[in-house]
Amino acid sequence: MTIVAHDYFLPAFFASLLGVVLLRILRHRTKKNIRNDHHKASSAFEIRNDCVRSSTSGECCPGDGTESDVVIVGAGVAGAALAHTLGKDGRRVHVIERDLTEPDRIVGELLQPGGYLKLIELGLEDCVEEIDAQRVLGYALFKDGRNTRLSYPLENFHSDVAGRSFHNGRFIQRMREKAATFPNVRLEQGTVTSLLEEHGTIKGVLYKSKTGQELRAYAPLTIVCDGCFSNLRRSLCNPKVDVPSCFVGLVLEKCQLPFPNHGHVILGDPSPILFYPISSTEIRCLVDVPGQKVPSIGNGEMANYLKTMVAPQIPPELYDAFIAAIDKGNIRTMPNRSMPAAPHPTPGALLMGDAFNMRHPLTGGGMTVALSDIVVLHDLLKPLSDLNDADSLCRYLESFYTLRKPVASTINTLAGALYKVFCASSDQARKEMCQACFDYLSLGGVCSTGPVALLSGLNPRPLSLVLHFFAVAIYGVGRLLLPFPSPKSLWIGARLILGASAIIFPIIKAEGVRQMFFPATVPAYYRAPPINEISNSA
Repeated sequence: MTIVAHDYFLPAFFASLLGVVLLRILRHRTKKNIRNDHHKASSAFEIRNDCVRSSTSGECCPGDGTESDVVIVGAGVAGAALAHTLGKDGRRVHVIERDLTEPDRIVGELLQPGGYLKLIELGLEDCVEEIDAQRVLGYALFKDGRNTRLSYPLENFHSDVAGRSFHNGRFIQRMREKAATFPNVRLEQGTVTSLLEEHGTIKGVLYKSKTGQELRAYAPLTIVCDGCFSNLRRSLCNPKVDVPSCFVGLVLEKCQLPFPNHGHVILGDPSPILFYPISSTEIRCLVDVPGQKVPSIGNGEMANYLKTMVAPQIPPELYDAFIAAIDKGNIRTMPNRSMPAAPHPTPGALLMGDAFNMRHPLTGGGMTVALSDIVVLHDLLKPLSDLNDADSLCRYLESFYTLRKPVASTINTLAGALYKVFCASSDQARKEMCQACFDYLSLGGVCSTGPVALLSGLNPRPLSLVLHFFAVAIYGVGRLLLPFPSPKSLWIGARLILGASAIIFPIIKAEGVRQMFFPATVPAYYRAPPINEISNSA
């Protein structure tokens, strides 16, 4: 019996011992899994709610547990203004900007009166205050020793309405600070590396924080405003970027412009030279250099080029300050990019600003286009209480691309056309076109106020642009044929008309003839908000 009992006891003992061990292992793994699940949940929480904005420094603090309605990539002019506009509407906005320190750029320093009106419409007009911004009342053109002054047609507007020129960085910082005053706007420094896509819909962005941590930000709508060097635009459009020239930038001090409170355009050789005030003591000079290569700054080629080729063409009042600025050595360059808007609508995402559409900065229209686009988008999003239906939202927001066209296409086309007209050429017909443009604008009346109203964004009508452009061409032909036509003048006149057509029609084609002149025929023009959204907001 003892032997039998022992035979049963030992297996039972070891079985019980094995059961206890297995039970402890199972409990340990269960606790570990619970801890891992909790850690994953915490990590997901931290990723999606990693910071809230600080209205003073723009630095990030631990998240408050809220989610975003909109993620904005970039906090430049477009991104900061959009964040303020959507934040004012109560949207929860997460802005991710590569560098929150004050930008230092040589472009984006002139806001046209049309852009200032949009600034008022967005409630951001005080952003040009306390930054030593200068009022701009028009332009002065210089050519071959002659000059003419072109004033903005501001008679029917409030006395405060005018252009503004300033340091670009100061203006952007003011807008960032104003956007950050809303508790529902988070401003974070980080570098967005890619868009997060799921089944063809953009769900948010992948980015690296200021400390290098890889994070994700999710929202029903992602708006990409990361500027002319955008690394995300290829996911949302078909970019065709052209670089017709480069700007060489200087800051002139201790001098006065020949026409105070005016931008100055010298129709020089080989291309235009610009002057405008950026503070009460500083004047920005931008020298356009055709092509993508500029003389080297390091070996002194640039200084020699500016002194020998450019300096003799500028007004005497600015000559000494120009030479002093060259000797000071703070010479900077910036490529001028042109890119028509060519989006492919993508659920959950939208492009804006220079990431979406660029034009030659000769006319200073970039900020006007960006602010006008924000007004259009704001009006479209206003009736929507919920942005989560990505497909419906994408179809609805296709109308944005058409509704923006009157302002954007007018400014884009004018900038491209004027640059080509104002560049020096060995072709006699092109020379006649440039001279005709200068003389046409010098006539005054509707011949100057019409084109200036287009340039300033006060009258963004594509048809008016085309009429004035060909009026210049016809005026040039008339000058050639009077008092008596000759075979040579007839030949040059014909080439002038053909040259004018070759300048403007490709630009119009790139902008889209139908969207530009017949927007009401585009189906998206009449697209209404989703019905369920209207009922929800009601």
